[in-house]
Amino acid sequence: MTLEFLGKDPQSDDGQSPTVWRDPDTGDYVLRGWKIDAQTRAAVGDDPPGELTMRFPARMMRFFPEVTGGTDVS
Repeated sequence: MTLEFLGKDPQSDDGQSPTVWRDPDTGDYVLRGWKIDAQTRAAVGDDPPGELTMRFPARMMRFFPEVTGGTDVS
């Protein structure tokens, strides 16, 4: 599988995360985000099997083509 890199959080402390990629075969997005804290976990409940809940900053929405009209913002 080859993923298309779309962007990394320019405000990331470690320069690694959050990150967003796109799978060109399916059009799906692959996201790396932050683990949620206990308060958020209590609010959303347990994850269903095979799923996970993460926090993803709103400022990263600029990397989604649907938001930018297809313009590259890397």
